[in-house]
Amino acid sequence: MEIKTLKGKIRVITGLHIGGGDDTMKIGGIDNQVVKDVNTNKPYIPGSSLKGKMRSLLEWKYGLVGISDGEPFSPKFLDKPVFNDEEMLKKALIVMKLFGTTLTKKDIEVLKKRGLEEKDIGITRVSVGDCHLTKEMEKSNRKLTEAKYENVINRCTGTAQHPRQTERVTPGTEFEYDIRIKILPGDDEEELINSLKEAMKLVELDYLGGNGSRGYGRVEFIEEGK
Repeated sequence: MEIKTLKGKIRVITGLHIGGGDDTMKIGGIDNQVVKDVNTNKPYIPGSSLKGKMRSLLEWKYGLVGISDGEPFSPKFLDKPVFNDEEMLKKALIVMKLFGTTLTKKDIEVLKKRGLEEKDIGITRVSVGDCHLTKEMEKSNRKLTEAKYENVINRCTGTAQHPRQTERVTPGTEFEYDIRIKILPGDDEEELINSLKEAMKLVELDYLGGNGSRGYGRVEFIEEGK
């Protein structure tokens, strides 16, 4: 087994909101805070948020979402006639190899019907670390978060209702990403890495975090050395 690494920076293009819990309610405080490191109180991007978004978008790209009725794709759906097509089967296996799946008894039965075994999927290949601020951001005095007011417009009166504050990571903030990929014997290394980079590109074209339809969460990946 080999472990390959993709490293670089994530640059925030528009205000980014990935929610964090707050145990205390403060008068005049922000309603929806971003997730922050408990020790430094500075924002970060959880690896689980980035990994989940990449998987979701890749499943959309590969046409798997409608087949699974919105569930994360797993081998139990391989009994559908659409996977008689070798290209569709190949795409489904790439997603499960990269991002993982929990194999149930039914999953194993379906794999056998397809002439496949558990080892044809194997362990989760991708590990996505939490993305913390770059050293430059840590040293800078720039403001890392902002409070943005959100509201609902009454269609009849045209007035704003239910104002609330949402905290966002400010545009221009940069985080470091570190993604590891396990390459097992028999894996097509180029295929797996290219599929992962495709998922990252999809995040750039879509958004990361919440409120993407309002323009939040546009980001850019900058590969190390570029």
